[in-house]
Amino acid sequence: MSAATRGTPRYDFTGCVAVVTGGAQGIGAAIVRAFGDAGATTVSWDLSATDEAGHGYRVDVSDPATVERATAATLERHGRIDVLVNNAGYAGPTGPLEQSDPQTWARVIDVNLLGVYHVCRAVAPAMRAAGYGRIVNLASLAGKEGTPNASAYSAAKAGVIALTKSLGKELAQSGVLVNAIAPAAVETPLLQQMSAAHVQTMIDKSPLARLGTVDEVASLALWLGSAACTFNTGAVFDLSGGRATY
Repeated sequence: MSAATRGTPRYDFTGCVAVVTGGAQGIGAAIVRAFGDAGATTVSWDLSATDEAGHGYRVDVSDPATVERATAATLERHGRIDVLVNNAGYAGPTGPLEQSDPQTWARVIDVNLLGVYHVCRAVAPAMRAAGYGRIVNLASLAGKEGTPNASAYSAAKAGVIALTKSLGKELAQSGVLVNAIAPAAVETPLLQQMSAAHVQTMIDKSPLARLGTVDEVASLALWLGSAACTFNTGAVFDLSGGRATY
């Protein structure tokens, strides 16, 4: 056994249904794969989803109508949603706030913050009725620190953190736990929306001097989505390579 795999936890999600938004690529695809490997029935809600066999629905998280249709279809086909991972995101271009385009700025908020709201609003009632659920929201270290030249993304992710804390308290007595992951820069296609200089700046801030990996995010999502997570709700878990200071 290598040092990289020694002590790797094993999870059994047999009989569980896990919904992952933005599950077609990047972090979302890794999370879908991880839950599937652990025995879960995985359902990807994504703009590019094409699987009509019940394992993928075309969803624009900023459009509540598509979210509500996917929720109804998933519940009708699978009967339950045990885990929800809100991963869908849009970084948008980087640059000074005063040079930003208002429509683009608003789109970042629509996808990253309002998208989490729409999906939680649609799925939480079914979890509450079942008396069990795990919601994992993908925030970002940008939401804690405020990344220069990424004001919309930073503001949206700060909102996700606050939403997580608020909803976690609301559902605390229901059997539904709500937590967030705040990664630093992770090596995904999303980084292609940013300038190379901006990405290098984020790497330079990391004591581990590297980007995170999608599998590292998926590993934390597995624990937060599992029954092993029992006394954490409304919490934010850093995944920053040592960069986070609080």
